[in-house]
Amino acid sequence: MTEINSAATLTQDGDVAIITLNSPPVNALSAKVREGLFEGFKAAIASPAKSIVLICEGRTFIAGADITEFGGAMAGPSLFDVQAMMENAPKPVIAAIHGTALGGGLEVALCAHYRVAVPSARVGLPEVALGLLPGAGGTQRLPRIVGVEAALDMVTSGRHVPAKQALAMGLVDELAQEGKLKEAAVAFANKAVAEGKPLVKVRENNARLEAAKGHPEIFADFRKANARKFRGFAAPEANIKCIEAAVNSATFEDGLKAERKLFGELMGGAQSAAQRYYFFAERQANKIPDVPDDTPIRPIKKVGIIGAGTMGGGIAMNFANVGIAVVIVEQEQAPLDRGLATIRNNYERSRTAKPEETEQRVALITGSLSMEEAFKDVDLVIEAVFERMDVKKSIFERLDAICKPGAILATNTSGLNIDETASVTKRPQDVIGLHFFSPANVMKLLEIVRADHTAKDVIATSMKLAKQIGKIAVLVGVTPGFVGNRILGQRQREAQKLVMEGAMPWDIDRVLYDFGFPMGPFAMSDLAGLDIGWVKETSHGETIRDVLCEADRRGQKTGAGYYDYDENRNARPSAFTEKVIHDFIVKTGANPRKISDEEILERCIYPMINEGAKILEEGKAIRPSDVDLVWVNGYGWPVYRGGPMHYGDQVGPEKVLAKMREFQATMGDAFKPSALLEKLVADGKKFSDIKA
Repeated sequence: MTEINSAATLTQDGDVAIITLNSPPVNALSAKVREGLFEGFKAAIASPAKSIVLICEGRTFIAGADITEFGGAMAGPSLFDVQAMMENAPKPVIAAIHGTALGGGLEVALCAHYRVAVPSARVGLPEVALGLLPGAGGTQRLPRIVGVEAALDMVTSGRHVPAKQALAMGLVDELAQEGKLKEAAVAFANKAVAEGKPLVKVRENNARLEAAKGHPEIFADFRKANARKFRGFAAPEANIKCIEAAVNSATFEDGLKAERKLFGELMGGAQSAAQRYYFFAERQANKIPDVPDDTPIRPIKKVGIIGAGTMGGGIAMNFANVGIAVVIVEQEQAPLDRGLATIRNNYERSRTAKPEETEQRVALITGSLSMEEAFKDVDLVIEAVFERMDVKKSIFERLDAICKPGAILATNTSGLNIDETASVTKRPQDVIGLHFFSPANVMKLLEIVRADHTAKDVIATSMKLAKQIGKIAVLVGVTPGFVGNRILGQRQREAQKLVMEGAMPWDIDRVLYDFGFPMGPFAMSDLAGLDIGWVKETSHGETIRDVLCEADRRGQKTGAGYYDYDENRNARPSAFTEKVIHDFIVKTGANPRKISDEEILERCIYPMINEGAKILEEGKAIRPSDVDLVWVNGYGWPVYRGGPMHYGDQVGPEKVLAKMREFQATMGDAFKPSALLEKLVADGKKFSDIKA
């Protein structure tokens, strides 16, 4: 065995040279890996071996670029140098793939003459998720091997293609038996030599491209079909342009130049910076400074849920999906039956669950009318009833008496004081907030709320459980509205004030939609229903919402709310709403004015950034990126803007502070800058400089 460097070795099996990469955890294409590959292939080509196999140790093939090197100076051989060495090798090169070959990993494999993979392997070009495109020939080689339509789908979705599908697409030449990859790759290499197989260079295969030449409708139709999904994002369009270049360029090299140009534009842009920031933010959120990685975990084998409504049923599905038994308790049989029927219906309408999976999951969810009987052996119970502190305290008193020692008692409250809830139990250390977002079986965010006495193993268990059920968990502290709703309150307040100053609801919604939100606050209210929390008997037309509800304009479900809706629920500005707003403005004696889009955006967004700073100042979030995770995953903040704190850094804390002071001077202390924001500006720092 020859050690090439710390990441690569070269061995020989008969007439086959084997280059083995071992650079934990995922064999990312760092400088030392690129050096190992380059020098390894140079040595293998010079050796008497008749063929070369590239294989990786550990749990995966090359899983992609080393993202930590992005933006830094290039050290050692480039990826292009490695690819040229492989592609131009005078003897067959076989890539042996297990785990994942993603991004740069697949781009390396595409420069081998052949690819062998185990059935569990997956391949893909997921750079779009980082606001990028495959920058090492991926957009040029991929359509040459799988065709233009399949390549468009892969580069814009970033999806991981299973090995069997990759075989059918031509991305993989042979499947190996699990656990026998090396043997299969060596056998393939020997066979290639014995049969005189050609040294296939993907870059020279133009047949698939020729089929698309002169058919611009392929790209036009693809753009149109995905317009909603791609809205606001720069990377999908750049990826499409690269594949257009592959089809329309005279040579492979010309297409490669187009790819490199567009890659450079994305890499230097604000969107990719935000998406790469988000990538690391997700991983940071699991690191709790005072909860060590080796903190014991409480086993969760059975979960109890109080409430079979939309939220309770959605929460139950999360656990059943991963094989955890759930018992739901309701006060009466009718709502329990409705809730269980809704769960079954949700599964049956799902495109992802097979019929047998539906039955397995539904069988894991049972119902009961007796809290005492149902919860005596649960490991975790989550209450999901309406937001009244007296009701929640009553429930937790009962749970304290019913549940076994060590059971975790959780509340799904969206903002009530969990310390107050915990105070009625004799085990406040077992109480935690698990704030799921609606619909709970779909939304990725889980705000895990740490109360004053919550035990560290309860926190560790909750964080691990969140990952198990496919949630992105963020640990926050007890504060009204926690992190997400507390910040949302700032935007909602300003949106309502702007209406009373002369901006129409559709003006505000348009500005926030153009910023990247799925919809603005008024469209969202219409979708949810204006009558949530509204009581007809006590309504006296005191607010715009009261007047709309009294007129039976309760949102999309009644065909009218802030907007008017047609039979397909398409919204249009409402003359009725405009008159209601005008009448309220006249009543108050205010002087409506023309409000610019810029002011609407700053009034809605900058107070959110300022509130995030207050939350950090109070220690209710661990780090700025945690605040951003909450808003991207729970409230539709566009990931290509990173989140409110990252956006504050992009705009510049000094500009945010100046505007907050300007607004404070003219509109009052609702805009008072946080001490943390003032300190950051005074010190010439950004939110990203704050470390946990």
